[in-house]
Amino acid sequence: QVQLVESGGGSVQAGGSLRLSCAASGVTYSIYYMYYIGWFRQAPGKGREGVAVISTDGGLTYYADSVKGRFTISRDNAKNTLYLQMNSLKPEDTAMYYCAASSRRGVWSVAANFGYWGQGTQVTVSS
Repeated sequence: QVQLVESGGGSVQAGGSLRLSCAASGVTYSIYYMYYIGWFRQAPGKGREGVAVISTDGGLTYYADSVKGRFTISRDNAKNTLYLQMNSLKPEDTAMYYCAASSRRGVWSVAANFGYWGQGTQVTVSS
C-alpha cells in the first residue's frame, strides 16, 4: 500500500509561485512498482484534471497544455517525494491539487487510471 501526503498549498496573487510536495510513505519499495506518479487538480464544479505526471519508465514528463512552461514536476527518489513547482500562477489555476500514483499504463491524464490518491492541498490564486 502507498500513502501520499501533499503539502505546500496556499493563497497567492496572480504571477506568484508555489511549490507543492507529495511525500510517499507506507511500503516504500512499492513506489517503484508505480508506472505514473503526478498531480491532478479539481476546481469547484469541474472534473479532476491531469496537470503533470512523471512516467517511472524512462522518466518521461507530461503536462497539461494550460500549465506548460509555467509548472515543473520533479521527484527526489532518496526522499520519496514528488514536487510541483508552479510559477506565473493565474486565477484559473485555483483548485484542489492532488498527488496520485498509478501502477497501470494508459493515458496519463485520466484520473480513473490512478489508484492511489492523497487528500489534496488547496491552491488559491487571486487577481
